Amino acid sequence: MNENLFASFITPVILGIPLAIFIVIFPSLLFPTSNRLVNNRLISLQQWVLQLTSKQMMGNHNIKGQTWTLMLMSLIMFIGSTNLLGLLPHSFTPTTQLSMNLGMAIPLWAGTVITGFRNKTKASLAHFLPQGTPTPLIPMLVVIETISLFIQPIALAVRLTANITAGHLLIHLIGGATLTLMNISTTMALITFIILVLLTILEFAVAMIQAYVFTLLVSLYLHDNT
Repeated sequence: MNENLFASFITPVILGIPLAIFIVIFPSLLFPTSNRLVNNRLISLQQWVLQLTSKQMMGNHNIKGQTWTLMLMSLIMFIGSTNLLGLLPHSFTPTTQLSMNLGMAIPLWAGTVITGFRNKTKASLAHFLPQGTPTPLIPMLVVIETISLFIQPIALAVRLTANITAGHLLIHLIGGATLTLMNISTTMALITFIILVLLTILEFAVAMIQAYVFTLLVSLYLHDNT
């Protein structure tokens, strides 16, 4: 049972070659591009959504922070498309892998921290010791603030992994319960099927929300360091 339950989280392999690299590259091929003077409706809608998201997310940043706009918009598009494709039957969701999410979170977090130490050295060091701290508590607070700083990328990765994994497990369990109840009680099977449909709709929303939350937190870290 456990093997079947967690089988969707195992990286697919063909002839001993992991397909994770191809799966990660595939979402970028789905976004349409056009060299025409007048774009079609799909490209226009895509550009409108990106402009709306970038204005909301990067509007409070200064000039140095706004240089990250392209990377952050690429990040939210990648995570969102990967999460949505993972909801398709017999598919694989790379964002359920903690190693991949750490691979995204740690470099972005480190980039914001290094930017802060380069541009705002005094302000960045001041975060380790709040103003007005009693002298006996200074060593303890410095340790606590240091730990809280280094735990930020772990929290980013674990949040994304936990939310996506939990949703997939719930869909898998309720779907299995629906198939089992079809031979026992049609009424109960219909109720669980309705719950499954509602949960699937919720997971589509969660897939986009988690992409937005991940990128927004990176943006907030950047705002604090620029």
